[in-house]
Amino acid sequence: MGRDASPVLDHYPPRPGAFPSPPPLAAPTHAPPAPAPVGSTAAPRPAPPALAPASPPPKGLLSLERPFNVDEFSQLLGETTIRVAVPKEDLAEVLRRVTDFMGFGIYVYSVTVRPGPDEMLRKFEVELQRLDYSPAAKKWTPFEEKGVSDSPFGPGEGRPGST
Repeated sequence: MGRDASPVLDHYPPRPGAFPSPPPLAAPTHAPPAPAPVGSTAAPRPAPPALAPASPPPKGLLSLERPFNVDEFSQLLGETTIRVAVPKEDLAEVLRRVTDFMGFGIYVYSVTVRPGPDEMLRKFEVELQRLDYSPAAKKWTPFEEKGVSDSPFGPGEGRPGST
């Protein structure tokens, strides 16, 4: 039933956009091939190769950008400056966590929220800048690192009140 594939396709690659060449026909499974007649000089014809298993369907495209994680963002709180792109659906939770964190009274941030580069407002750029209160100026000023200390009282000569 049917005929063999064209020998032309074996020697020339298909044109781009053309249909793929048909798979070679498999020998019928109900009867073994007939042996060559005695005294025949013709070379035996090799059996066609078995059909290769179909390749698995291609998986979805790989994304090099990791999806936004609110818990990973929360671990950044305490840094001097934080800039993140936040998906629209996570923006309210991010702002809630920032205000909860500032509620401890140790860290205070100025918060800037700008629309992302997409006109559909799918992402927002959130920037946090740590602040300190200046009693002399009676306003919040940008945080300045004054040094690092192993003392729980911060950098300085020792405990407060000690000379």
